Amino acid sequence: MKKLIKNYKSTIILLCCVIFGGIVGSIMGPRSSIFEPFGKLFINLMFMILVPLVFFSVASAMANISGLKRLRTIMGSLILVLLGTSLIAAIVGTVCVLIFNPTSGIHLDMFKSLMKSAVDTQSSEKVSFLNQIVNTFTVSDFVDLFSRKNMLQLVVFSIIFGVSVSLSGEKAKPLARLLEAGSVTMMRIVKIIMYYAPVGLGCYFASIVGQLGSQILNGYLNIFVLYIIISVIYYFGFFSIYSFIAGGKNAVKIFWKNVTIPSVTALATCSSAACIPVNLEAVKKMGVPTDIAEIVIPLGTNVHKDGSVFGGVIKITFLIGLFGKDMTSISSIFGIIAVSLLVGAVMGAIPSGGMIGELLILSVYGFPPEVFPIIAIVTVICDAPATLLNAIGNTVSSLLVTRLVEGKNWLINYKKTL
Repeated sequence: MKKLIKNYKSTIILLCCVIFGGIVGSIMGPRSSIFEPFGKLFINLMFMILVPLVFFSVASAMANISGLKRLRTIMGSLILVLLGTSLIAAIVGTVCVLIFNPTSGIHLDMFKSLMKSAVDTQSSEKVSFLNQIVNTFTVSDFVDLFSRKNMLQLVVFSIIFGVSVSLSGEKAKPLARLLEAGSVTMMRIVKIIMYYAPVGLGCYFASIVGQLGSQILNGYLNIFVLYIIISVIYYFGFFSIYSFIAGGKNAVKIFWKNVTIPSVTALATCSSAACIPVNLEAVKKMGVPTDIAEIVIPLGTNVHKDGSVFGGVIKITFLIGLFGKDMTSISSIFGIIAVSLLVGAVMGAIPSGGMIGELLILSVYGFPPEVFPIIAIVTVICDAPATLLNAIGNTVSSLLVTRLVEGKNWLINYKKTL
């Protein structure tokens, strides 16, 4: 029990502060706006580090994949599996939120002031479809990459930069190590800032509830119930399907036989990174070769998070619903899926994910910073099931990669070696 409390300590403290802030906001009403500056301090700190954090994390992941055994085959299979399963998660999540809107029952009139703020931040200039694509992935000047308003463009540049470092071989090794050091350092900064998160989010939530009313709590209940339903369906249904695709009925049996410890570890720690050791041990027991396991599990932990993709879909549609925007058009659905995939890739493998995905959503969609706490709370209440899907998603992905690399008889060949 003590170990469980220790692992959940940060989440419990954060959740308690948010609940306390909501109570204070309900009691004080509009007067609770006096707490807003303390919340803005936290939000500004997070926005301040967003650009270097995304650059170092993405570029480092791309730059440090050279020199691995059977790199080309394994990496090609890994990219196919990770993109495929993440895309399926995004589509499943989008379908679910379109059917069960998490903002149902909430009076949207409460958010008129925030709606105006969001409209004011958007440009009224009309741009053609092709030019919009160009503007989405590129900027006309390098210095524009340093703005959080151009996060997609920064991700594209970081990928190209990291791949170029990897292809440059030994001469670029020092730069690859520098990027890795930068990524580790930025995540350490995130952890330092997160110490202030309970105070910052508690104060901001008090201000929001005081100004907007307590009806938003109904939305959080809708979100939690919806997320649990999605998690149960995906965990038992889709992971079984993936296992079957990887190796038939025997693969399904061996998967469920060895997945218990990683699942319990995920729920107990709320950290995908903490699951790496037990995940490595579990997939090796399932018959995954060592070199594949040691590539898929660590790399997948950092860039492949099905649970975070679901969270991204829900957060985006929650804000879209609150602001009364259309989420049923083809372009809106495509945008939800694309941004949720990015959210799954940038979320940190630590409790609450470092709340980087929330910043990305606000930056891409142009929502005002004032709504950051609204979706930050979603991360807190869905942290445990999201970590479960993130961690076990990498476990089953290692089976799929093994199927592509070793062939359809990989499990038979593994049993012969026992």
